[in-house]
Amino acid sequence: MEMKKRISLELRNRTPAEVAELVVDNCRSSDGEIEGLTDEFKELEFLSMVNVGLTSLAKLPTLPKLRKLELSDNNILGSLETLAEKCANLTYLNLSGNKIKELSTLEALQNLKNLKSLDLFNCEITTLEDYRESIFELLPQVTYLDGFDAEDNEAPDSEADDDDEDGEEGAGQLGDYEEEEEDEEGSEGGEVGLSYLMKEDIQDEEDDGDYVEEEEEEGEEEEADVRGEKRKRDAEDEGEDDDEDDD
Repeated sequence: MEMKKRISLELRNRTPAEVAELVVDNCRSSDGEIEGLTDEFKELEFLSMVNVGLTSLAKLPTLPKLRKLELSDNNILGSLETLAEKCANLTYLNLSGNKIKELSTLEALQNLKNLKSLDLFNCEITTLEDYRESIFELLPQVTYLDGFDAEDNEAPDSEADDDDEDGEEGAGQLGDYEEEEEDEEGSEGGEVGLSYLMKEDIQDEEDDGDYVEEEEEEGEEEEADVRGEKRKRDAEDEGEDDDEDDD
């Protein structure tokens, strides 16, 4: 699909002034130039033109609010001075997979005072000796080159940050759910514990009853033994009396 037609479809019954984000990846530029994009897109903040066959940015319109520009996998050789002239507030620029070979080609980006992140993956310039050091020296306003700063610290990912926040909220909800489950288990545990204690009390009473019965049985046996001993002694005493009478 031609770029001009694709842009028209992406409007979706909106006026260009109502569009803040525009993605026309994988469409075709008939002559390697930008087509269908005009100064009317004055509110545009994000523009993505990945793999559309661009060779030049000469026809880029003035986009005063544009902050993020994706131009990876094209055939851009130069004409980067247009970016400073037309997109003065650009903070992120992705030129990965283009035909940029010389450090001098990037000198035009010095005028992008707000540029913080620059990507040049798969460009021939990345094979130059001291490539990273040279870029940071040439463009001191740039903090992140190819996703890392001069100290090899990775650039923050806003999408990943959003995922982390969602994950934390989800974890909070899950935590609340687990707490509810624990409360329910605790309540059930309390009921079980109460029943168990009542059962223990009943068992203790039964055990006490058995103990009393055993004491009573032992008492009866002792009384029987005493009576037996008494009868035995009485019999022996009677026997002695009889012997004395015989004498």
